[in-house]
Amino acid sequence: MRAVYLQSHAQADSVVVGERPQAEPGPGQVRVRLAAAACNHVDLYMRDSGVGITHELPLILGVDGAGTVDALGAGVRGWQPGQRVVIYPAEFCGACEFCRRGEQMLCLACKINGEHIDGTFADSVCVAAHNLFAIPDSMSFETAATLPVAYLTAWRMVMTQAALRPSETVLVHGVGGGVALASLQLARYAGCRVIATTSSAEKIARARELGADRVIDYRSEDVVEAVMQATDGRGVDAVVDNVGAQTWPISLRAVRRGGRIVTCGATSGPNPKADLQRVFIRQIRISGSTLGSQDEFRRLLLAVGEGRVAPVIDRVYPLADARQALDRLTRAEQFGKLVLHID
Repeated sequence: MRAVYLQSHAQADSVVVGERPQAEPGPGQVRVRLAAAACNHVDLYMRDSGVGITHELPLILGVDGAGTVDALGAGVRGWQPGQRVVIYPAEFCGACEFCRRGEQMLCLACKINGEHIDGTFADSVCVAAHNLFAIPDSMSFETAATLPVAYLTAWRMVMTQAALRPSETVLVHGVGGGVALASLQLARYAGCRVIATTSSAEKIARARELGADRVIDYRSEDVVEAVMQATDGRGVDAVVDNVGAQTWPISLRAVRRGGRIVTCGATSGPNPKADLQRVFIRQIRISGSTLGSQDEFRRLLLAVGEGRVAPVIDRVYPLADARQALDRLTRAEQFGKLVLHID
């Protein structure tokens, strides 16, 4: 089968578009014939180093994927070939304390597609049957493929970790990227006022179209000063930060006393100055977040299926052009998700 896979790290030819053996579904597994997959920053991390993530090369990239049921492994019930599905990306044991309380992404044996095991940048992938979710005919495969990482991560950040309430104000850094843009949309869905930062006139205009109440150009404006002006000196109720070292000092100074900061990424570096005195004196609550539970995924799928949230797709590339899609992601040129169409 065709696949986009890693044969090395941080080399000019690390990412290969070529042939890999097609897997057969084992007991409890389903093979999904993929129609679409989406690019994420973790694909860049795996391409460039993959340090700290247990994996073997060659490794097929891709965390997000949607397609149709192709073949069933032994013992699988409830699925039929041809059904339209999207894949929950975290393999889990179902028995540890975290799985038992419905926090599958915290499973002690968690393995994620495209990180620990072969992923979705391919003609097909074998996954546990309990990781499949049906999608309606009205939802395109490309839309479904945007959901498991960026939109699910944003859902957990906004709805669960930050627990945003109607009329609160939230700051979202770096709107244009998948998680940040999804966070803007979901914060609006939650009835909140959104202050967003971004880096170009085009992205500012697009963010306003999607409902941002104030958009700050972080290249030419002082973000903290602009936030304070927009909130009458109070600060925001919550900050969604997936940038890391570059934005962390801003997040700490922009949030109100007793406010919340939720972080899910560190694309600009993982080790900013903690500024603990500000954290405890102002009683700032900080939460980490990644992916989301299967229950959260169900709620996200319902919101998207009912048209209450409409994922934004920047560009669609054929599978053969995956390297170009990853390069666009590297340059942060996108506004929304970059999707691979698998014909």
